[in-house]
Amino acid sequence: MSKIVFISNRLPVTVSKTDGDLEYNRSIGGLATGLKSFHEHAKSIWAGWPGLTDEQLTDNEKKNIRRKLKTGFQCLPVFLTEQEVNHYYYGFCNNTIWPLFHYFAFKTEYNEETWEAYKNVNQKFFEEIESTIGETDTVWIHDYQLMLLPQLIKERFPKASVGFFLHIPFPSYELFRLLVWREELLRGVLGADLIGFHTYDYVRHFLSSARRLLGLEHNLNKLTYEDRYIQVDAFPMGIDYDYFSGKIESEEYKKEFREIEDNKDGTKMILSIDRLDYTKGIPQRIRAFEQFLELYPEYQGKVRLNLIVAPSRTEVDSYDELRREIKELVSEINGKYGTVHWMPIWFFFQTFSQESLIAFYRHADMLLVTPLRDGMNLVAKEYTASCTDYLGMVVISETAGAASEMGEAIVVNANDSLAIARGIKDALDMPPEEKIAINKIIHKRLKRYNVEFWAGEFISSLLHTALDSVTTNTQISIEKNSGLIENAYSHAKKRVLFLDYDGTLVGFKPTPEQAKPDEEIKNILRTLSKDPKNTVVIISGRDRYTLDKWLGDINLHFFASHGLWVRHPGRNWRMTVQLDNAWKKAIAHMLELYTVHMPGSLIEEKDYSLAFHYRQCEPDMTTFKLNELKEALMSMTETMSLEIQEGNKVLEIKDNRVKKGYGAVQFLQNQNYDFILGVGDDFTDEDLFASLPKEAFTIKIGVGSSAARYNIKSWQSMRSLLQRLINTR
Repeated sequence: MSKIVFISNRLPVTVSKTDGDLEYNRSIGGLATGLKSFHEHAKSIWAGWPGLTDEQLTDNEKKNIRRKLKTGFQCLPVFLTEQEVNHYYYGFCNNTIWPLFHYFAFKTEYNEETWEAYKNVNQKFFEEIESTIGETDTVWIHDYQLMLLPQLIKERFPKASVGFFLHIPFPSYELFRLLVWREELLRGVLGADLIGFHTYDYVRHFLSSARRLLGLEHNLNKLTYEDRYIQVDAFPMGIDYDYFSGKIESEEYKKEFREIEDNKDGTKMILSIDRLDYTKGIPQRIRAFEQFLELYPEYQGKVRLNLIVAPSRTEVDSYDELRREIKELVSEINGKYGTVHWMPIWFFFQTFSQESLIAFYRHADMLLVTPLRDGMNLVAKEYTASCTDYLGMVVISETAGAASEMGEAIVVNANDSLAIARGIKDALDMPPEEKIAINKIIHKRLKRYNVEFWAGEFISSLLHTALDSVTTNTQISIEKNSGLIENAYSHAKKRVLFLDYDGTLVGFKPTPEQAKPDEEIKNILRTLSKDPKNTVVIISGRDRYTLDKWLGDINLHFFASHGLWVRHPGRNWRMTVQLDNAWKKAIAHMLELYTVHMPGSLIEEKDYSLAFHYRQCEPDMTTFKLNELKEALMSMTETMSLEIQEGNKVLEIKDNRVKKGYGAVQFLQNQNYDFILGVGDDFTDEDLFASLPKEAFTIKIGVGSSAARYNIKSWQSMRSLLQRLINTR
């Protein structure tokens, strides 16, 4: 029976040691709460780091932890050394990914050692969980610490449903492309069938980066990647609404509630709660509060800011400097405006329990939450849910993820201190009936889209996406039918292999120099062509001069320029169709005009065709300009015997009699091949697939509508297949 496997950096249970004794404490965070029902009732397992390093534990203690977590909590520990925690977590996660993804590029560090640690720990997570995952299990991976893990799992368990959710912002392409290891992280995440973010802004940024860096187009947020479809969507994380809005009877809560009540002293209370972090905008918020007191002196002595900052990474110099800056600002403002009977800011540098925070929530007249950048910020939702009288108002920055769901609240620019100051006044002055009307709307939304609904919706979407990816791909995967083609190849006496070049034997590269064949593929082709049973044909859109230069020293047959030119070993090139170039001048002139308007595009002139390449163009501009160009070309060529053939980031204008399939048919005449292979990757290869006999092995690289009978994951997989064919002799 299939199960659900949850994987996160930290387990929902923290293991600690007190006087040599192991203690186990459940987390009460939003993620643990949201996944609780699935974790407990689905016979699932949760993998993650338990919180103690290897150096703090004996081998016997590790065994006890492993046993206790499995039987008592349905958890699987991934043990990490102190060095791994320092380099992987405090290093790459917190000094590279965290600042860059929160738009603090100047704080981002690029360190090869911490990157290696990040890769190694992701691999360690995979090795620990590998024996637990079943072939058809559902795997849900969480957050930026494990961005390489989806790919590792999908490669080993292709039938498993793999989901990934990022709990922090995903930056715009302009920021993300600064990352040295950007492609590796993207490909790691693309191992998932469903990729989730808190907001549609983050979805848009991810899709933009995937398109610009990997050339992946999307349709309705669905990416076509290798042999799979991947859905990218927004799932705004909710809270445990019933808990925050419900009645709390504990003595700790009652005591905290009474103390806050006694100290409120008739003043209006503004609440600010954050973890110590430069992304939270705490100094800017304090200065905005000072500006509020200066602009509206009538509030002096009548309002108080309860500034709660939870300690975090205090051993890091930059965080310690931030704490000192906050203390100095608080002291400065209290010294400037405070009196014997009134202190404008009460600063709490400590961690409060969840119940104590709810006591603060229910006494606060407003919440001031203005992060410079935040993935979601659940505090804003928790505060609103806790104010059951509907009289608490939120002032929130537009760069907090929660702002997209709380548009009825007062939304401000985190960098505009004047706007924040005015927002504070608007919140305090707002008539009760207006507050109630606004908060009832938000309460209804928070109650419906709570944390359990969030988790359920993600898992439901993941299962649907994985199923849809299978049912919409009508081709048979060669990789999932191992041995099928190898068996036919090994028993054949006379074989012919039609192989496209770009995207089939090599990956697509921006320049011809980069697209040159490497030694691996040259050795594969050389070995295949030496087999007397084999006839190996390169059938490519490349011109004959390039193919000669790159592969002319190998015993290959060639069809160049999509079949216009043919050359057999030891023979000269000859044309398969007699053509002329009378049309070229007019078409070239039009293409030249568009190269001006589409920076990065270039024109490749072949013997009897023109190719317009736009791989290096800005994608959004291309979407608009390309349709305009195609319409103009169609208008010019409708009375000519020309066609516009669209390939991978290229438009080629050529005579409509020149087709790959025509060349293949001519090649097969009067031959008796008992093994025929045709491989290609894009629309230009469809004519080849359609022209080959039904019994031929026609293979498309990747997925999508095709006349090919089979598909294969990637050009790298195609190389592996050719190597396996060689080994079956």
